[in-house]
Amino acid sequence: MSRTSFDLTGRVALVTGASGGLGAHCAGVLAKAGAKVAVGARRRDRVAQVAGAIGGLAIDLDVTDDASAEAAFDTIESAWGAVDLLVNNAGVVEHGRDPLELSAAEFARVVEVNLTSVFRMSSLTARRLVRAGQPGAIVNIASLAGLDVLPGVPAYCASKAGVAHRTHALGRDLAKHGIRVNALAPGYISTDLNRAFLESEAGRRLVDRVPQGRLGQPADLDGPLLLLASEAGAHMTGVVLPVDGGHLWSGA
Repeated sequence: MSRTSFDLTGRVALVTGASGGLGAHCAGVLAKAGAKVAVGARRRDRVAQVAGAIGGLAIDLDVTDDASAEAAFDTIESAWGAVDLLVNNAGVVEHGRDPLELSAAEFARVVEVNLTSVFRMSSLTARRLVRAGQPGAIVNIASLAGLDVLPGVPAYCASKAGVAHRTHALGRDLAKHGIRVNALAPGYISTDLNRAFLESEAGRRLVDRVPQGRLGQPADLDGPLLLLASEAGAHMTGVVLPVDGGHLWSGA
C-alpha cells in the first residue's frame, strides 16, 4: 500500500452537523489529511469558529431543507469545485423516551434529521459527481444503535438502522459510477455533550459492558474515517464499520 494512500490532498469535503462534537472533529481530521473542508450546520457562529480553526469554509446548512442543501453545494462548487467527499454526520436523539410516550411528530423529526437527510445529501452529492464525471466517497455516521438495540432511544435506533441499510444499498448502486458509500458505527464515544452522563453511575455501567474496558474517544474514529474516505479503502463500499471496543459482538 502506498504511504500516501490516506492523503486527501485535492479532495473537496463537506461535513454536516459540524458545529461541534464529532462533526467538528471529523472536519479537522480531513483537513489535516489535505482536504479542502466545508463545515455545515445551522449554528452559524459555531460553524464559523470550526471553519476558522481548520482553514475551511463555513456553510449555513439545514440538512432537512432541500433549498438549503442545494445552496450549500452551489456555494462549495463556486469556491472549490464539486464535493467529492461527503460526511453525513448531522443527527439528533430523543433521550430516555418511553416508547409509549414518544409521539409520531418526535419520531418523524429524528428520522428526518438522521435518515432522510442522509438520502438528501447523498443524492445531491452523487448526482453532481455523475454529472461531472468524477468519482467520490460518502461516509455516513451510523451508530452502534443501528446494529444493536439500545434502551430509551427507539426513534434513534430505527433511524440509524436505516442509515446502515441505506449504506449497503447505495454502496451497491453507486459503485458503477465510481462512488463509494460506507459508514462508521461508533459505540460509546466521550464528547462534551455526553461526558457528564457517561461519568455517572448509569454511564459507568455502560462502560463495564465494553470489552476493552473504556469509552471511545473521538481520536479512535480518525483511522477508520480516513480509511473509508481515502484511496486506502478503494475496494470498500457498502460497509458499515463498527468502532466500539468490541461491544457489538460481546453479548453484553
